[in-house]
Amino acid sequence: MHFYRSLARIEAMTFDLDDTLYDNFPVIIRVEQQAAQWLYQQHPISQCWDKKQWHEFKMALVKADPALKHDVTQWRYQQIKQGLEHLGYDDLKATKAAQTLIEKVLIWRSDFDVPHETHDVLSALSKQIPLVAITNGNVDVEKIGLSQYFDLILKAGHDGRAKPYPDMFEKAAQHLAMPRRHILHVGDHVLTDVAGAIRNGFSACWFNDKAKSPRQTVRLKQLPDIEINHIQQLLELKL
Repeated sequence: MHFYRSLARIEAMTFDLDDTLYDNFPVIIRVEQQAAQWLYQQHPISQCWDKKQWHEFKMALVKADPALKHDVTQWRYQQIKQGLEHLGYDDLKATKAAQTLIEKVLIWRSDFDVPHETHDVLSALSKQIPLVAITNGNVDVEKIGLSQYFDLILKAGHDGRAKPYPDMFEKAAQHLAMPRRHILHVGDHVLTDVAGAIRNGFSACWFNDKAKSPRQTVRLKQLPDIEINHIQQLLELKL
């Protein structure tokens, strides 16, 4: 644990989910593979584009409609629907295919086990202070077994623009009803979590489990209040 500045008394915590409370990378890789396989098998016309072309189309969509980046589920839905339309499907057929695949993706997305250490830490903290989840992703917090620890769960899209925009930080602050400096936001992303928290008046904890050097982390423009390398270190803080 490393302190970069004096930390205010911690009276509540907000948490990023993906890659902070569990390793999300292998989950997403698996989901992408499952989604592509299903689409290619159930709708062979989709094979007219390879993986790179589907990705380029997805990027073109968000360039045309930047609001999509604030709702990853809607972004994927539009990628599938509009992509199939470009390849020849009519609106009804493309819509049905996109809706079916999104339903499956959301199931696959939340089909994994959260580490025991995370459960232990959140259980201990939730008995002392209120906890709020703030995620840019679309994981089902109840299905992965973490909803019991949080007083409030905020998701980009449904609850506003994605971090580092202020929308969800504002809602968390309103819910917690305390000075923002007493709320510690914990997250792995140096822009959405660290910079987002600081810009919105929260204290910031950088979850740096890869032990990256701050000097070599290009996107780290604002130092957090504290840095931790293991989630269990949160239990060492004085609450």
